[in-house]
Amino acid sequence: MATVIEARGLTKSYGATRALDGASFTVDTGRIVGMIGPNGAGKTTALKAVLGLTSFQGELSVLGRNPHNERDRLMQDVSFIADVAVLPKWLRASQALDFVAGVHPRFDRARAEAFLRKTDIRLGSRVRELSKGMVTQLHLALILAIDARLLVLDEPTLGLDLLYRRRFYDTLLEDYFDKDRTIVLTTHQVEEIENLLTDVIFIDRGHVVLESSVEALSARYVQLTVNPDVAERARALKPFYEREVFGRVAMFFEGHPSEELAALGEVRTPSIADLFVAKMQSAH
Repeated sequence: MATVIEARGLTKSYGATRALDGASFTVDTGRIVGMIGPNGAGKTTALKAVLGLTSFQGELSVLGRNPHNERDRLMQDVSFIADVAVLPKWLRASQALDFVAGVHPRFDRARAEAFLRKTDIRLGSRVRELSKGMVTQLHLALILAIDARLLVLDEPTLGLDLLYRRRFYDTLLEDYFDKDRTIVLTTHQVEEIENLLTDVIFIDRGHVVLESSVEALSARYVQLTVNPDVAERARALKPFYEREVFGRVAMFFEGHPSEELAALGEVRTPSIADLFVAKMQSAH
């Protein structure tokens, strides 16, 4: 399996604040990777480094290139969506297509127009006339029409209602993603997208605290839910995190046989959202 992103000891400081502190991670071709962390964890800085938008210390290769020194060549194979509020209000949809067609050699205007015909956006519509959800659809039309190998999404559905968020990700999977393309995304709506992810990277205070395929999580982590009367017996097995759930106690274990835990209560593989909370809380 080919490697799309290889980061080793990635470090970046803004004055006295260290946004990335020796972060290392790998992203392979044909994966959908969720980079998940609390506010200020370093997610956006990591993506900026990947896109060649900021300098850094450490080693970083994206599609075999150094993004800081070879950004022009790299961006021929990369698409990016951040906060959709960046488009000028006076811009017409047709002008947005004109601009991308002029700067990206792998943009297919006919494909973008075909996507827009499925929406309520007209080519003559100005950005100021569109809802935030429609502006997101305009962004989506632009990236779907670029034959890119890597798509980077930084909170792409921030501020959108549930319907638009669901439609956004459904469109990505149906019209964009395939085994030769790779998606890296950050989001705070982990519960909504965890069924889409093939891999996760948890980042906190500039450090990568977990990097795993979603498939491997079930063999590595177990959530045990017990009644209070057996909680002490379960604690003796040293969970790394616990919390109360409707009068019962949920405990999280790493590398512990689920068969042994099952004798004490209910066992299951924790959701990505629950595992994220457990890892963040246990680290602080």
